[in-house]
Amino acid sequence: MADRFRITLAQLNPIVGDLAGNAGKARKAWEEGRDAGADLVALPEMFITGYNTQDLVMKPVFHSAAIAAVQALAEDCAEGPALAIGGPWVEDDRLYNAYLILKGGKIASKVLKHHLPNETVFDEVRIFDAGPLGGPYSVGNTRVGSPICEDSWHEDVSETLEETGAEFLLIPNGSPYFRNKYDVRLNHMVSRVVETGLPLIYLNMVGGQDDQVFDGATFGLNPGGELAFRMPVFDEAITHLDLARGDAGWRIVPAEIVPQPDEWEQDYRAMVESLRDYLAKTGFKKVLLGLSGGVDSALVATIAVDALGADNVRCVMLPSEYTSQSSLDDAEAVAEALGVRYDYVPISESRAAVTNTLAQLFEGLAEDITEENIQSRLRGLLLMALSNKFGEMLLTTGNKSEIAVGYATIYGDMNGGYNPIKDLYKTRVFETCRWRNANHRDWMMGPAGEVIRPSIIDKPPSAELREDQKDSDSLPDYPELDAILDILVDQDGSIADCVAAGFDEKTAKRVEHLLFISEYKRFQSAPGTRLTPRAFWLDRRYPIVNCWRDPG
Repeated sequence: MADRFRITLAQLNPIVGDLAGNAGKARKAWEEGRDAGADLVALPEMFITGYNTQDLVMKPVFHSAAIAAVQALAEDCAEGPALAIGGPWVEDDRLYNAYLILKGGKIASKVLKHHLPNETVFDEVRIFDAGPLGGPYSVGNTRVGSPICEDSWHEDVSETLEETGAEFLLIPNGSPYFRNKYDVRLNHMVSRVVETGLPLIYLNMVGGQDDQVFDGATFGLNPGGELAFRMPVFDEAITHLDLARGDAGWRIVPAEIVPQPDEWEQDYRAMVESLRDYLAKTGFKKVLLGLSGGVDSALVATIAVDALGADNVRCVMLPSEYTSQSSLDDAEAVAEALGVRYDYVPISESRAAVTNTLAQLFEGLAEDITEENIQSRLRGLLLMALSNKFGEMLLTTGNKSEIAVGYATIYGDMNGGYNPIKDLYKTRVFETCRWRNANHRDWMMGPAGEVIRPSIIDKPPSAELREDQKDSDSLPDYPELDAILDILVDQDGSIADCVAAGFDEKTAKRVEHLLFISEYKRFQSAPGTRLTPRAFWLDRRYPIVNCWRDPG
């Protein structure tokens, strides 16, 4: 029997629905593996279709085309190493999430996912059928066990594979990022290694898909839980890895362990990559945004430049009579520091026209939030006009704190196609700006150094829709608001939990009320980068009509 087994790991970025493009990437990886003398070339979960496909994969014409693409790939890669690729599979009129092993011009083996995730962004129970517990497949004289993603988070699949002769575990994944997710994965995989005594390779994909970002960080563990290698975070990479057989069985030959960035860098990279991929995969090349002089729009502008380059970003200042000179100065300073186009479009005349049009209907009524929202909606209208005229996607700039409590104007500043800071609380927005000013990486297309000057970060936040307005006039201060939201949203806690944490009950109930009544706004909001396990969209699905309130 062979004492060496070479596997080529393809940590790549598929596009949902691009069957030909994904097959082409798989073919190129297979060729690299063949040239490197690999026994097996491995790609991640559902690679042929891209992931997360949601209901698209249930469409018969689509999953039939995906299966046909895999069969054609098998014929194309007949002479050389085996190729393992994730994709859909239909058997007895049942649809499965499968891992397909191609060898000798055909699909030689298949693994059907047993445990279907049904939480956070996943609802595979309504999409796929559960496969049976199965045994390993053979590549030459070596028997490989492949629990598919969620299957590796449960004991039974890996233990069954070990009991039926698997010599090492290769786990194909479509595991999306959230903050500190790598540590969660690593802890689960160490458990599988300890339970089975087998080496384990955790292969993950990279790239953005709607709100989700797949962060790669493919790694391997030897028996005892020792880290044998780790591939880059967020980058596409192809690695040729060897396993050696000794008296104690197979072991991964130690290889490069790429350093892990800290959570601030990974969050920022996720926002950059998700925006970059969302634009690339939807066909847009340029973006624009309203640059107000505030911290949120300054951060979004910086993310956009880091993702796309300054030539592909347009910033627009749309001042009213309530816009302060400091905001004008700060916005211009950001635009100059980033090197972007900066347009100046006052809204005073437009606002006067709308006010005059409504004057007869509003006669005798005091000014209120209606007039404030007219300003925001005028800005949204003008920005969308620019988007239509120049083919530039409008970016939304609201943070998670504002989106949570509805401190945003629907059809106004909520207009746009994507929001990279949608899952970033305001307090983290401030710190992220400071992090970016102090750090620069090769994957950033923007300039190094201080691009968001301290006056933007340090000044009291204001929508500037009326004289001397401050966010704190309408909301608790952001440190308090964000801490309450963390309990109510991220921890799914109660009013009692807020009180136990030291917050005023009346304030907590008010925040909860705002959270619930703003659901209709979030339902219509732009998608944005998922950074936590409780991002607004698929992670947290609440009814729009909801009269229940926590009695405390």
